[in-house]
Amino acid sequence: MKKIITGMVLLLATTLSVFSQTKNITVSGRVMEDTKEPAIQATVQLLSLPDSTQAAGVASSNLGFFSLPPVKPGKYVLKVSYIGFKTLWQPMQLSNATPQKNLGVLTLESDAVMLAEAVVTAEAPQVQVVEDTLMYNSSAYRTPEGAMLEELVKKLPGAEIDDEGNVKINGKDLKKIMVDGKEFFGGDVKTGLKNLPVDMVEKLKTYDKKSDLARITGIDDGEEETVLDLTVKKGMNQGWFGNADVAGGTEDRYLGRLMVNRFVDKTQVSVIGSANNVNDQGFSGGGGGPRWRRNNGLTATKMAGVNFATQTEKLELGGSARYNFMDGDIASIGSTEDFLPNGNSYSNSNSKQRNKNKNFNADFRLEWKPDSMTNIIFRPNFSYGKTDNLSNSESGTFNEDPYNLVANPNDYLNLASITGEDPLRRIRINAINSGSLSDNNSTSANATLQLNRKLNTKGRNITLRGNFGYSDNDNNQYTESETHYFQLQNYLGQDSVLIRNQYITTPTKNYNYTAQLTYSEPIARATFLQFSYQFQYKYSESDKTTYDLQNFTDWGLSTQLPAGYEEHAVDSLGKYAEYRYYNHDASVSLRFIREKYQLSAGMSFQPQHSVLSYKRGDYMIDTTRNVFNFAPNVDLRVRFSKVSQLRLTYRGRSGQPSMENLLPIVDNSNPQNIRVGNPGLKPSFTHNMRLFYNTYNAEKQRGIMAHANFSATQNSISNSRVYNSETGGWTTTPKNINGNWNAFGMFGFNTALPNKKYTINSFSNVNYQNNVAYLTDNKTKEENKNTTTNLTLGERLNAAYRNDWFEFGLNGSISYSIEKDKLTPANNQEPYNFSYGANTQVTLPWSMTVSTNIANQSRRGYTDSSMNRNELIWNAQVAQNFLKGNATVSFEMYDILKKQSNISRSLTASGRSVYEYNGVNSYCMLHFIYRLNIFGSKAARERMQGRHGFGGPGGPGGPGRFGGRRPF
Repeated sequence: MKKIITGMVLLLATTLSVFSQTKNITVSGRVMEDTKEPAIQATVQLLSLPDSTQAAGVASSNLGFFSLPPVKPGKYVLKVSYIGFKTLWQPMQLSNATPQKNLGVLTLESDAVMLAEAVVTAEAPQVQVVEDTLMYNSSAYRTPEGAMLEELVKKLPGAEIDDEGNVKINGKDLKKIMVDGKEFFGGDVKTGLKNLPVDMVEKLKTYDKKSDLARITGIDDGEEETVLDLTVKKGMNQGWFGNADVAGGTEDRYLGRLMVNRFVDKTQVSVIGSANNVNDQGFSGGGGGPRWRRNNGLTATKMAGVNFATQTEKLELGGSARYNFMDGDIASIGSTEDFLPNGNSYSNSNSKQRNKNKNFNADFRLEWKPDSMTNIIFRPNFSYGKTDNLSNSESGTFNEDPYNLVANPNDYLNLASITGEDPLRRIRINAINSGSLSDNNSTSANATLQLNRKLNTKGRNITLRGNFGYSDNDNNQYTESETHYFQLQNYLGQDSVLIRNQYITTPTKNYNYTAQLTYSEPIARATFLQFSYQFQYKYSESDKTTYDLQNFTDWGLSTQLPAGYEEHAVDSLGKYAEYRYYNHDASVSLRFIREKYQLSAGMSFQPQHSVLSYKRGDYMIDTTRNVFNFAPNVDLRVRFSKVSQLRLTYRGRSGQPSMENLLPIVDNSNPQNIRVGNPGLKPSFTHNMRLFYNTYNAEKQRGIMAHANFSATQNSISNSRVYNSETGGWTTTPKNINGNWNAFGMFGFNTALPNKKYTINSFSNVNYQNNVAYLTDNKTKEENKNTTTNLTLGERLNAAYRNDWFEFGLNGSISYSIEKDKLTPANNQEPYNFSYGANTQVTLPWSMTVSTNIANQSRRGYTDSSMNRNELIWNAQVAQNFLKGNATVSFEMYDILKKQSNISRSLTASGRSVYEYNGVNSYCMLHFIYRLNIFGSKAARERMQGRHGFGGPGGPGGPGRFGGRRPF
């Protein structure tokens, strides 16, 4: 027995001895270009000898730093590859004597063969793929002189900008804009699009940026954001540069813009300011592309801000402050058709609004790495806003289509202006004239603190994260309205009239805090078990009070509140709500990291507790609700090669009805939209699956991107609507419904032809929406489930030829929809939009550029004949550079043929609508643009002049701009 025990002790001691002698070793360093710039996203691989299999691999950071996953002692060779540079090979012997091996700075040598080829072709590839990042070369897309980033983004394959300035890239919403890996004005997309000049951009990279928590811990929290990261042209990070643009034009249009930047090594400071009344579209240099966006009103804006970022090996700081002012003058003419089981309802409206908004925002970011094992991130921000809105509207509801009786029913909405017989009297249900004035003040602040500590070099780490938020909102609204009901008679046998003069005040306060703990434990080689627990508390208090001012005959929107109004509060139209929300979120996930794939799968469990204290008139209630949710998630990334990737994600998310929707009360504060609560509402659950694939052939400059998304919601919270044929109003009750789902797919293809002067890109997409809602027959009171479907097929095709002085492009697009309504098939239609056009840009020898584009946009197949029209849009620009390319005078003409309209339309399960807005589309502007370029050294200035056209031969657009070294 003693021998057995002794043998076991010796065996255990031997095992521990062997284990202690085979500690894992971490290899780190920094990759730099031969220009002393960091190599961003360079591929760093550690290959074991003698079989050269990959033992570990990472991509370098935005500063070129890398740290490989721990490996065992032995003989290896380090491989560093980066597009445009020679591959670096470095053999090494790793031993336990150096558990953390720092290789210092690894400098890459430019690939002369590749660069020579680029000079011959004078063409950079439009799109490249590096891992899961798409890179666009700015020089491959020509834009007019003085153009802002928005003009460049429009030309990117797969990029779309809607009427509101929201951007999608390959079907995904763009959330942030960054400059050299640093957030620009908090990442605000619209600020970046309208204020960053194209001249400063060398590359654009788009990728899904992980949240601070996921980036540091590797725990997938589902908070990824699609970002556009701009790489500043080499040499510009060592000096001063900027743009000043002043313009005036016809139709009283004006624009002024200033941007000054100071970049020194890893420090950036930017000051921006602008003022314009061209609807904040930033169209300096806009003659270079068709104006697809609509002008919904006339808007004048002013903005000023400062942004900074700096970085050292251990500390990264950044922040911004900006002030915005917007003055909007909006007029609209609209028509709406509501789908009903036994005859649709029709509404028309005219409205005018004057909206003034002021806001101030400030944000700050700190990331500190006191040592190699600790990371601290602190993000506070603050905002203040003030709005003053004035609106007047006149509307009417009809039981038949008013366009069958008159050509323009919107001319007959104001009853006082009708002389003679009313042609719409027979079909009228109501007529409403209303005016409102509102002012709102809001203040908010929040802060996030995250502390991460690595407990060893194998992947064990722990993270503490806390967040606090506060907001205070004070809203005051003054309304005057007069509603005529033509299907209801008063006691005199005449049409009923409802008059409401009211003052409504709604102060609201909110605060919340969150505490989270995450832990990651390595359980095998490159395999991690991850845990997270989060507690969240939210508090909200709202006190709405409505005062009846009808008895004060001298009161109007332009006068002060009358004395004694406080005594006329209407209890039934006010409410007080105090809401407390407690949420626990415990999650567990398993993460595998392999050479060819990464897999993360997990589940979160969310017990929730809510408390609501509510008072409305004589109705008072204190209610609680307890709900238990769960949410699964899967994220699979497969790497076929460095330029070929596949990603599949699935996420399940539960949603809760609001507490007020659960209360069995009637809210009739708006007699045209009465709401009734539903205590039987269930939580909803949404399934979302996404597939993304891309690949790239560098030799042929050919890229392929494919994206598919499917989303379906169980127990989605819909609205059951009951139409009142006597008043034209609706009674709405929230109810659960099944059947809401949608699917989206896209395929993008771009390639250069053999001589690289011709390029072709195609973007195809298909979208199918299945929308369901409840409609109640107002006669039989029978509730019906209505389904509307919309299948949309789209294609965009562009082809271009370019050389050093000339570019010519052809473009075409088509979008075909099949819209079907189950209950009312008479509403089915198959509309389609198509456009075709051409653009050209010519650079003349005396530093003059001429650019123009023309496109015919057409709509067909709409049941509303006014929508079926053609719009031939023609824009042009002539620009002359002088002062060695540092100054430009340009003359720009927009919508020369005056054919563009401002029409928008929408389709849902309950109806369709069409609105036309005021706006100035056709005008001319004369710009003067001056570029400030003071770089840090003579060599940098010469490089910028020779490579980017700031005074080189031919000036901007000449051989110096397009024939130099291409970024790869």
